[in-house]
Amino acid sequence: MSEPRREGQLLALLKPAGEARVQDLARAMNVTEETIRRTIRRLEGQGLVTKVHGAVHLRDSGHEAAFAVRMGVNPTAKRRIAARLAGMLENGASLFLDVGTTTTYVAQALRDHHDLMVVTNSLMVAQALAMRNGNRVFVAGGEIRAHDGGVFGAQALAFVGQFKVKHAVLTAEAVDARSGFMLQDMREAEFSRAIIASAEEAVMVVDATKFGQSAPIRICEPGAIRRLVTDAPPPGDVGAMLEAAGVELTLA
Repeated sequence: MSEPRREGQLLALLKPAGEARVQDLARAMNVTEETIRRTIRRLEGQGLVTKVHGAVHLRDSGHEAAFAVRMGVNPTAKRRIAARLAGMLENGASLFLDVGTTTTYVAQALRDHHDLMVVTNSLMVAQALAMRNGNRVFVAGGEIRAHDGGVFGAQALAFVGQFKVKHAVLTAEAVDARSGFMLQDMREAEFSRAIIASAEEAVMVVDATKFGQSAPIRICEPGAIRRLVTDAPPPGDVGAMLEAAGVELTLA
């Protein structure tokens, strides 16, 4: 099979779910895993896929990668961001944490803090911080989403509306110079808006790979975010957008 045909077949296999394991692709295409890795490298060079720890994710597919796969994307950068933000939060702080992978790393980085009041729609966040160091953890009710342990919907929105906390910590799938902070999922965007409205300040934690990416749903006006914590300076157009909106930039 020619390389263009193999690339096309691989993309077709990724399209239904947005992702697949390397070994499953090799089996489906009847080639070696090394052949699949070479094809993935070419597609990654074209900006069509992202390779992560034994799997590959179709970029701009409208599908979010499974949570475990997303946790394995840029883990070093996410841990740096999480540690930087955790160092800015005091013991006894009150905060919202959303269902993103970087906020899960933030929860892990906060495990030595004490007397926190945490409101979240993420089982991963709750597991990291509940029943330790005098923390109080409140979890939104409703159906648990299978692929990431998140809870969304009218019940979750009504739940967070009962609280007023100091910090809302949230994530984005893309940071665009024209549209600002973006997500793939409408329910996640609705939840993000709800926690922004119920907090004294909103902090976005986003690794630098999100700069210049695209997603279909806008979270909020950029000026609704007080601070962006990231691991590298944004490109010029994104930096200009943040500066014009008054978003403070903190580098981990």
